[in-house]
Amino acid sequence: MAEFVEGFEALAQIRPSVSIFGSARIAPGHPYFVLAEEIARKLSDAGFSVVSGGGPGIMEAANKGAYAGHSPSVGLNISLPHEQAGNAYQDIRLTFQHFFARKVMFVKYATAYVVMPGGFGTLDELMEILTLVQTGKSRRIPIILVHTPFWSGLVDWFRDTMIKDGVIGPNDMELFVMLDKPDDVVDAIFRYYELSGFEPSEEEKEIQLNL
Repeated sequence: MAEFVEGFEALAQIRPSVSIFGSARIAPGHPYFVLAEEIARKLSDAGFSVVSGGGPGIMEAANKGAYAGHSPSVGLNISLPHEQAGNAYQDIRLTFQHFFARKVMFVKYATAYVVMPGGFGTLDELMEILTLVQTGKSRRIPIILVHTPFWSGLVDWFRDTMIKDGVIGPNDMELFVMLDKPDDVVDAIFRYYELSGFEPSEEEKEIQLNL
């Protein structure tokens, strides 16, 4: 409970914000690292706080790009044995003991999810937000998968196997988009909110109260 209280107090003023996810194993200088850093910098300069898991790899790239920009760089760190320390590019740094509390913080204040190439943890976050939006437990937000060559196999499986077997519906493919260029990521978020507005509707506020 203390982690929820601390998180709500620290993050209530960061809106609008974008949560960025991706592999902790990506080294600085890797094309994915460079791409994530550029996306985060553009989002930060466009007025979005950038939220990451606070660790190395893509998380560091996201925080580094945002830290160099005009808006806050936020790290939601998790305390784990034998893990590297959090990265140095965080204006707001929170450390959680419990994954559940941390997951709530990623969702509750997110204006969009930007999902870079990553492993099981990245897939976990992606499936979490897809499930919450699909089931109406979270407001609809842009969910952007970055780097089409990495994600296309998974998306093909959604279409060719999951839809074919009836475990998801064709409309569920509209919950996310795949993009490749940093400017396209920023533009997609702005286009979405030009139609819906950044402030949640009364129905969406009710949804957020129940998260």
